[in-house]
Parts: sequence; C-alpha cells; structure tokens
Amino acid sequence: MAPVFRVLIVDDFEPWRRVVRWMLQHFPEWEIVGEAADAREGVQKSEELQPDVVLLDIGLPRINGIDAASSILSIAPHSKIVFVSVELCPELVQGALRTGAHGYVVKSDAASDLLPALRTVMNGQRFLGARFADYDFILPDDSNDS
Repeated sequence: MAPVFRVLIVDDFEPWRRVVRWMLQHFPEWEIVGEAADAREGVQKSEELQPDVVLLDIGLPRINGIDAASSILSIAPHSKIVFVSVELCPELVQGALRTGAHGYVVKSDAASDLLPALRTVMNGQRFLGARFADYDFILPDDSNDS
C-alpha cells in the first residue's frame, strides 16, 4: 500500500483552500488533515497535527507566511513547507526559500505545479516552478533534512 501524506493548508482565502482540497481529493496519497485561515492558527495546527506538508501562503493577515514558516519548522521539524502564493517577486521567493521551505508554487500555476511540487518535496528534493528556472536562488543546506 502506498504511503499517505498528511497535508495542512494555511491560506486566508477560503475559496482557494476549497480548490486545493478539490485538487488533492482525487489522489489517495494526499490526506488533508487540517486548514488554517491565518499564520497563528497555522502554527498551532502544525504543532497539533505534525503534518508531512504545510501548504503556506505568504500574504496572510497579521503575521505573514515567511515569518510563520520559521515557527512551523521549529515546532514541526519533520514537516515540509511548500509556499503557494500569488507573489512573483524573485526577492520574495528567495526570502521564502531561506526559511527552509522545500518548494514554491505560484497560485496561477497550481493546476500544473502543485502535485509535482508535493511529490518532489516528499521525495526529499526542492521544487520551484518552471517560471523561476532562470533564477539562481540560494537554497538552504539540505544536510539536516531527514
């Protein structure tokens, strides 16, 4: 039997969370274990649920996703973070990756990139969508990944 990976969705836009649920429900290897509408709730649910993957938006109310990522990784160190955001600015993408995130998907590319991103990070690699192929992002050292 194939492994089932537990996913937490952290995004303040409920219709987007619904789209992601719909996308993943067709694939038995992905189980949505929780959702959060802001970073504080996302950190709390990450600690409580210890998901395999956290799909994390950057533009969250009060605390942004980049700041939340560090907290999530400190309390759920085995969780892998994939940012899913509308942000295209390379400096912002670099900042997101510096947190230790394993992937970055632009929301407008999610139909083609989300599943490959999830599969790639659960195989221990990092994922960046094709639109970022021409950028030389500095990625954190992976030597501490399990």
